[in-house]
Amino acid sequence: MFNLISLFIGAVSLVLALVAFIPLLGWANWFIIPLAVIGLVIGLFSSHTSGRNLNIVVVAIGVLRLMLGGGIL
Repeated sequence: MFNLISLFIGAVSLVLALVAFIPLLGWANWFIIPLAVIGLVIGLFSSHTSGRNLNIVVVAIGVLRLMLGGGIL
């Protein structure tokens, strides 16, 4: 059950992270990264790893986007 919740949070975060790749929307990653971290923590309680791994990828994408935009853009 925790894995399904983590996968759902990860999927929503991934869609939002892809939207945040649009120029001038990079600031949205400041909200997307904590959401993905919550999904990551929930995924840690599961015996399966797919939800956890998806959230790790979303966090990495969000951090990369913030680094490219200088933290704001």
